[in-house]
Amino acid sequence: MANRQIYRVIFVNQGKVYEIYARSISQGAMFGFVEIEELVFGARSSVVVDPTEERIKAEFDGVKRSYLPMHSIIRIDEVDKQGVSKITGAEGSNVAQFPVPMYPPGGGGGGSGSGGPGVGG
Repeated sequence: MANRQIYRVIFVNQGKVYEIYARSISQGAMFGFVEIEELVFGARSSVVVDPTEERIKAEFDGVKRSYLPMHSIIRIDEVDKQGVSKITGAEGSNVAQFPVPMYPPGGGGGGSGSGGPGVGG
């Protein structure tokens, strides 16, 4: 059972909370992003179709790799079994996106800023 890890990734996107499952997660090559690969969706052969999972399947159809901003991720769990991918509304829940924009450490090199050395005059 080598390399059968599965991860549940919960993140916020456009005011909704997404819960998806993936086989590979790593710190992305792009600063501030988490790389998610090999998305897993239910391959159930039952007659009952979950419209929420079908919507996520359609949204991620053809996606090989996805990069999620770190500040949009609520949590990542390594789980034993895959659950149902879903999209839920964030309103009325205790889930909130972290409201701080990400900047590289040091913030040097011009641009608009306030309070740093050389500002004001």
